[in-house]
Amino acid sequence: MSDGGAWEGNVKARLYERVRQRGYDSLTAFAEARPTASLLELADELGPDDIAAVQVFSGLVAEAERSRRVTRLVRGQLVRELAEALPNGWPGVIDDATRFKVAVALARWGTYTPETHEEHVERAKAALRASPPPPGWRALGPDDELLLTLLPDEEA
Repeated sequence: MSDGGAWEGNVKARLYERVRQRGYDSLTAFAEARPTASLLELADELGPDDIAAVQVFSGLVAEAERSRRVTRLVRGQLVRELAEALPNGWPGVIDDATRFKVAVALARWGTYTPETHEEHVERAKAALRASPPPPGWRALGPDDELLLTLLPDEEA
């Protein structure tokens, strides 16, 4: 995790230089090659001392807005949050401990949702609670069939 050096100098230039050094032409391509890595893991891979997770997410949002693929970004962030909170997939039994893990994943997802998609995410959260995925289900990327039904692409 960054020790404060992340805010020194030209943040965007540093971020994109690191992405290019790893052979990617965009931050999105870098992140999508690691669909279950948390934002913190992505930031640490790019520069543990001078890249922050929030900078990675900000860059991803900017790219998604330019390419009109914000819904895909939102689905991808859910994949990241679920992978971190539920590494073995959706729980087969919802008890207090697993209910808490699901709640944390969904809450964190909501914090990383652009304002334009907040209502869509709230509906998707409600749908997941009302009709949970099968036990063991793990979304491995933003094109997961279940995620596409919850949050279909709608950008023109």
